[in-house]
Amino acid sequence: MAAALLPYAFILIPKYAMAFLTAKRIHNGYNWLPTGSVIELSNDGVIISVGEEHAHKATFYDGFLCPGFVNTHCHLELSHMRGVVPEHTGLIPFLKTIPTHRNDHTPEQKRLARLNAYEELAGNGVVAVGDIANTTDTLDVRAMGKLHVHTFVEAIGFNEARAEAAMGYARQTLEAFATQPIGISWLRQSITPHAPYSVSQRLFNSIGECNESGVLSIHNQESAEENKYFERKEGAVADLLHGLGIDDTSFVPSGKTSLTTYLHWLPQRLQYLFVHNTFTTAAEIAMAQQYCASAYWCLCPNANMYIENRLPDLDMLMQNTSNICIGTDSLASNKQLNILDELNTIKLQYPGIDWEILIKWATSGGAAALQMDELLGAIMPGKRPGIVQITNNKATGLPNIINKIV
Repeated sequence: MAAALLPYAFILIPKYAMAFLTAKRIHNGYNWLPTGSVIELSNDGVIISVGEEHAHKATFYDGFLCPGFVNTHCHLELSHMRGVVPEHTGLIPFLKTIPTHRNDHTPEQKRLARLNAYEELAGNGVVAVGDIANTTDTLDVRAMGKLHVHTFVEAIGFNEARAEAAMGYARQTLEAFATQPIGISWLRQSITPHAPYSVSQRLFNSIGECNESGVLSIHNQESAEENKYFERKEGAVADLLHGLGIDDTSFVPSGKTSLTTYLHWLPQRLQYLFVHNTFTTAAEIAMAQQYCASAYWCLCPNANMYIENRLPDLDMLMQNTSNICIGTDSLASNKQLNILDELNTIKLQYPGIDWEILIKWATSGGAAALQMDELLGAIMPGKRPGIVQITNNKATGLPNIINKIV
């Protein structure tokens, strides 16, 4: 029997809406609270208390309440590419299509697409996003202040001789984000590697050296071809690099998988966010968690299905780590930016995973992965996580009605 989708229409409770909130069930970002729990909010949305003593004056909400969602992996600057790449092409054909058609749109079309995507995130209950940037295009939406944003400025360059130039461009891009005025939301940024097959060892080293602390993100083992290239320097990744005119003569295959190889080119002191992990093994997870100061594993299930038509082995992942979070990837590889729909996709494929766990991944898990858990991800005194209401769409039982109170 197929797993039931989580039926909902969700609403982000506005910060001035109510002093006391309750519902049939409340998820605090880690687990379900006892029945009858009440959330007491200050007028600016900070959690004052969570208990049962104010039940007589609390406003009751249908469905259940949970913290605002954290989207740990997105590419807002690619929002204009919605529907451009066909589904189920596999990663390598997908990667070939992106640079070919990335600039087929006018600056205004790109701007409007970014704006709409940003509003889509906010309207779908997201309060924070880990956003990938190769340009400064997303400075405009970051400045809107509805979301907390960690911008991961990607450094790309597989040719060892180009490492210094690639790092110079990344530093310039980072500076533009770092000097952006900060309003009511947290705006953070760091230089990060794109993927193992697009960053040379020298560039990996430079990225590690320029980050004294914080979190780095990397697309990790999204395709079996990535491991094949690191092990034997053959296959579709080799074809991709040669087709793009990238000189890989300096690369010597390690005879090991990509993660086992590149991780030791980066410092142990940082927190790492590994994204996709479709072909990551239990041994590699154990190795990474022993090596890194902290490691988080981001799932982008709808993008995985869109590109490779395959999800990671989540049973294995859950047996080896509890540091799991959720992303949407870009609209080039997804039909919508909807964290709850990502959870529904997981539930269909893995019906045994409880909703208590899934919601944890989408809230406190993501906040910790982006190092924003001081403020977000949990309904606990002192935090300001935003409150999301999830209710049943009785007409279809499917997650297709989304409302937001402004």
